[in-house]
Order: sequence, then structure tokens, then C-alpha cells
Amino acid sequence: MLSIARRTAVGTALLLVMPVAVWLSGWKWQPGEETWWLKILYWVTETVTQPWGIITHVVLCAWFLWCLRFRLRAALVLFAILAGAILIGQAAKSWVKEKVQEPRPFVIWLEKTQQVPVTEFYTLKRKERAQLVEKQLEHRTDLPLFLRQHWQKETGFAFPSGHTLFAASWALLAVGLLWPRRRTVTIAVLLVWATAVMGSRLLLGMHWPQDLVVATLISGLLVTGATWLTQKLCGPLTPPGEEAREIRNREPEQ
Repeated sequence: MLSIARRTAVGTALLLVMPVAVWLSGWKWQPGEETWWLKILYWVTETVTQPWGIITHVVLCAWFLWCLRFRLRAALVLFAILAGAILIGQAAKSWVKEKVQEPRPFVIWLEKTQQVPVTEFYTLKRKERAQLVEKQLEHRTDLPLFLRQHWQKETGFAFPSGHTLFAASWALLAVGLLWPRRRTVTIAVLLVWATAVMGSRLLLGMHWPQDLVVATLISGLLVTGATWLTQKLCGPLTPPGEEAREIRNREPEQ
């Protein structure tokens, strides 16, 4: 358990570098004109947004199962644990959002520029919020269409970030489960992807830095428990003899 906690703690610390740095810098989001990198960040955030998030989840589950090479029963248990960790994180996020009720940055911006009171905005039903955003911004040609449409779709509360919970959980699951297999490329790619998802949430006006920080910390706790449960129910995370030899042979090439 201690080794698992150490791994996930290191992964969590790496994911916290960017949002903590932004938080401490005092950076404030402002909408800007359409740029190629903003569109790329939108595509990154879409890998977590439904329905694409489901595809991402299935692909990552399949990859983890292949990397760990558990027997059928253990593989099914692992699949359930992975799904459970993600679902519990999303349920916790929804509960906290309703309790804290922190407005999104773009909603604050709407109040300042379009005279849409925040309190009035959140008394509306989600469909009505989307219609209000569409109506208020239909003539704002300085804002890219994809951003306006994204705001119409994401009209809930901000704290904590569900997108960050999803992406950080997968990145930390890679650290917790795949490090003994030395799947360093997978771990690095998922850590970069999760950081990019977090950055996209800031630059698209969806979250404040503290939303990302708390979501990452929640992910760290969930993944530590999920990794320990996987080891307990599915067997050792360290590779068996034949796979261990394969890893040793692969490492010099890397």
C-alpha cells in the first residue's frame, strides 16, 4: 500500500504543478479571438466531454487490460474497478457542485458584459440557460462558434472540475497500475493529456485554477484506493516471470 501511495502521490504532484502555478500567478481568464491553439484545446477537452468521453473510457480500459494481461476473471474485476473509480469520482463531483454552487468564469463574464445576473442565470433550468447563452452571444462574432456552443452545453457549476477528475484519474491509474510494468510511454502520454485537459478548462472559461487543484486531489485519493483494491483482488501488479524478462529486454531499447 505504501508503494502505491508513493506512486500516486508523485503523479498527483506532477499534475498539480500547472494549476497551482496558474493559481499563484493570479492569472485571470478573459475570452479572446479564435486561434489555432484554442481550437486544439477545444478538441482536447472534447475527448472527455460526452459522448466522446465514453469512447475514451472504453479505449483506455482496453489498453489497461492488455498492458496488465490479467486472466479473464481478474480482467473483469479490473474493468469493474476502473469503471467504479471513474463513476465514483463523477458522482462526488456532482454532489460537491450542488453544495458549493460556484459559477463558471464565463458566467461571471456574461454578468459583466451582457448584464446577465449570475443568481438569475442559475435559477433557470439547464435548457433555459443554454438558450439564454445562445441569445446573448448570437451577435458576438468576436467569439468563435465552437466556444459559444461549448458554453451552451456546459452551463452547470464550476467546482470541482469533472473533466479534470476524469482525465487525472486515468493518468494516475496509469501511474498506479502500469508503473510496475514500466509502461513509461503510456504514463507520460496520459499525464500530458490530463494536463492539457486541465489547461483547456482554464482557457475555455469553464473553470478556476482551484477547481482543477481540488479535482486532482480527489482523483489522487480515489486512485490510491482503486489501485490497492486491484492489487488485493486481481493479484500482484508486478509482472510474472516471462513478462518481467520481456520488460528487461525492452528497457535497453528505450
